[in-house]
Amino acid sequence: MSPAPVTTPPHDRTSGDALAAALARVALGDRIAFEAVYRASTAHLFGIILRIQKDRALAEDLLQDVYVNIWRHAQGYDAARSPPMAWLTGIARNRAIDSLRRRRTEPDTVSAVVTHADGDEFDRLSTVASDAPGPLEMLEQAGQAHALQSCLGRLTFEQRQCLALVYYQGLSHVELALHLQQPLGTVKSWVRRGLVALKDCLGPAAGLEGT
Repeated sequence: MSPAPVTTPPHDRTSGDALAAALARVALGDRIAFEAVYRASTAHLFGIILRIQKDRALAEDLLQDVYVNIWRHAQGYDAARSPPMAWLTGIARNRAIDSLRRRRTEPDTVSAVVTHADGDEFDRLSTVASDAPGPLEMLEQAGQAHALQSCLGRLTFEQRQCLALVYYQGLSHVELALHLQQPLGTVKSWVRRGLVALKDCLGPAAGLEGT
């Protein structure tokens, strides 16, 4: 007696058709149909997500997001274009891949406060050097500002005005001459004499050498 031939079971179109019909009802807001879609696909979609996102807790959160998307966008499914499980799988795969991309671009953060076993808290930021000036630097800066104001007070009005427009508002000599409606040589002279007077008043610390 010859052995019976081995046959391959045909593709189960019944389950696919039922899932497509359920998705059509989900598009109309049918919650019972949505539960049917969930039961029919959850194991498969969770496996897809876990192959991409290895963290099981994150994968579970992603699975919930996937079904939220399915509920919101079921009306976008077209049975004529793809089988229902392929459409659901695409949503799950894209959601998992997007999650990985976002995590790669997020900076790693560390809590500033560390709690020890005895309950005491330690602020990491207390050991980080600050860019803000210390008391001595602030005092020095204040003294320099006072000296500068005192020296500026010794200049003529034209010299102060020219220096302010050149160094604080960024005007060129040509723009300065146009602004003041004065000859270019005149404003250049005011600027030069003002700088010389400031240098003599403030001393070498003024940093005006070679200007």
